[in-house]
Order: sequence, then C-alpha cells, then structure tokens
Amino acid sequence: MPGTAYEEEPEPLAGDDADNSVGALLVRVADGDKDAFMGVYEALARPVMGLACRILRDPAQAEEVTQEVMVEVWRTACRYRPERGSAKGWVLTLAHRRAVDRVRHAQAAAQRERSAGAVLAGREHDEVAEAVEDDDERRRAQECVARLARMYRVPLVLAYYQGLTYVEVAAALSAPAGTVKSRMRTGLRLLRDCLEAR
Repeated sequence: MPGTAYEEEPEPLAGDDADNSVGALLVRVADGDKDAFMGVYEALARPVMGLACRILRDPAQAEEVTQEVMVEVWRTACRYRPERGSAKGWVLTLAHRRAVDRVRHAQAAAQRERSAGAVLAGREHDEVAEAVEDDDERRRAQECVARLARMYRVPLVLAYYQGLTYVEVAAALSAPAGTVKSRMRTGLRLLRDCLEAR
C-alpha cells in the first residue's frame, strides 16, 4: 500500500538468513511463482555469472551460461531439496556443470577441427583421395579444397572426411544448422568451379 514501509528497499539479509530467503523463494518458484523467480534471479544471477566467468574466461559465454542456468532454475525448481543443501549451492552446482559442459564441448569441437585439418594435411587416411584413380586429379582436388576459405573448407572436411551430417557438423562447430548447410552448399559450388577451371 502507498505510504507504508513496504515501498522502501528492504535491508539485505546476511548469511543463513539470505540463503533461507532464497530457498523459500525457490520453493515458490517450483509452484510457478514468477515474482519469486525474480527474487531468485536478483539474488543469484551475479554469483552464477562470476562462477561462469571464472570457468569460461569469456564474459559473453558466461552471460549465455547465466541465462541458461536461470532458465533451468525456472524449469527445474521442483528438484531443489532444502534438506540437502542451500539454494545458492544448488544453483551454483547447476552453473558449474553447465559451464564445464560448455568448456568440454568447445575442447571437443577444437579437437575435431584439428583432426579435420590433419586430414587436409595428409596426416590421416584420405578415403576420398584414395578413390580418385588419377594422381593429377587428386592433386587438383586437394589444391582446390586448400584454396577454400576456412568457413567453407572445415564443414566440408567434417562432412566428407569424417562422415558427419550437416546437423552434426553444426553441433561440432557450434553454429546454426542453416548457416552450416548454406556454407557447405557454397563450398561445394566453389570447389566445382575450381575443378572445372583447371
């Protein structure tokens, strides 16, 4: 009501009182209370962002992880059990897992890209080149692939040398599937033009 003490900013709670308050809000979030979720978000978004930044060392990715975690909190608040630990601890555990998953995904994508590069460099078995009977054609094909811009070359290498679908290529490169499909189509056209020009 206007003119009451409720209009003033409340004193921040300290220690256990703060976590008990967040825990109580989290229980209400499990029942779909949007106002309670705003309270949880205001209390925990900064600590989640800080943890994600320390793990990812990239503020933009840490911001994405923070948003993903807070959406997960909204969707899975019913899984929180006050008797098992603090609300903040539960949310930070979600954040830690999500940030570590992102690091692992990035490392796996980088490894796949290095493997694809090794194929182009001739350090791995080259099934496509092996199928080409004429050495001159093989050399020309490799030259044309090497001339492609990286954004076209890497998806094609992953698809044709590693046997990935364009959806798997998109996941490996952390790019939208439509973008990858378009780049692959353009890359194939450029490759065909290069081979026909020789």
